[in-house]
Amino acid sequence: MQRRLILTSPLWLAGCGSLLPTQKYIPQVQWPLQPVPLVNNPPNPNGPILLVRDLAAAPGLNEQGLRSLRADGSLDVAFYNRWAVSPADAATAALTAWAQASGAFSAVVNTGSRLTPAFIVEGTLTEFVADLAAGQARAVLSLVVIANADSLTAKPHPLAQQTITGTAPLHGDDAPAEVAAMQAALANALAQAVSLLRRLA
Repeated sequence: MQRRLILTSPLWLAGCGSLLPTQKYIPQVQWPLQPVPLVNNPPNPNGPILLVRDLAAAPGLNEQGLRSLRADGSLDVAFYNRWAVSPADAATAALTAWAQASGAFSAVVNTGSRLTPAFIVEGTLTEFVADLAAGQARAVLSLVVIANADSLTAKPHPLAQQTITGTAPLHGDDAPAEVAAMQAALANALAQAVSLLRRLA
């Protein structure tokens, strides 16, 4: 009798295991963050060279999960819906592309280039969120534009410092709606940033 109980125990355990609830697998979705420039002008051969330094990320914005501000004021960072790259890195790449496409500069370069820039833009991505209560997405850039030194004795000096807020309406509270609104909000902020750079070039 004891031997029979030992032999049937694995079958009994297997039967119990089939009764346990199974958790549905939810794959992570990687969303692109590459807003397309509004215009695509060729470089200006007589224009200055612009250096776009890597934008810093405000606390929390180094995470790739979509950020949603709920109606109760709580912040939700999605685990299953994520940007393909960090928002600050994406904003740096986009600002470079948009400035180049503006046609105001002969070249737009990033840190490490051997070209000597006439202007430098740097800053921080301070907010990037879908605000469900307000029904809009926001992308906030804090930028500083610097005139580079044109001699060994001169020093770089700031030309402008500006906080730029890009917004876009939010149509829905699911991931595709949040992604579309946040993409549009970043595009709105980039358009304002390029307008500032064009005025200073």
